[in-house]
Amino acid sequence: MSTVTSKGQVTLPKKVRDALGLVPGSEVEFEIRDGQVVLYKRVSEEKLARWQGYLRGKLPGDSVDEFVDTLRGEPLGDATDA
Repeated sequence: MSTVTSKGQVTLPKKVRDALGLVPGSEVEFEIRDGQVVLYKRVSEEKLARWQGYLRGKLPGDSVDEFVDTLRGEPLGDATDA
């Protein structure tokens, strides 16, 4: 359990920090959902941009939609070969 200070600060329990990979200087975001507060670890735009396009050409099909269709339809490869 944590207590809110006069400045509105709260210490996050170690289990929460470890589960989210939070270290000193990590940025977090809060969302109020159905009367509860949800805490998210913020991922910088630079980190997201670094991974953009990483899987291009590595998944079956020409688009994400085709890949999802493959996953929902027949399994990758021929199951009768097993």
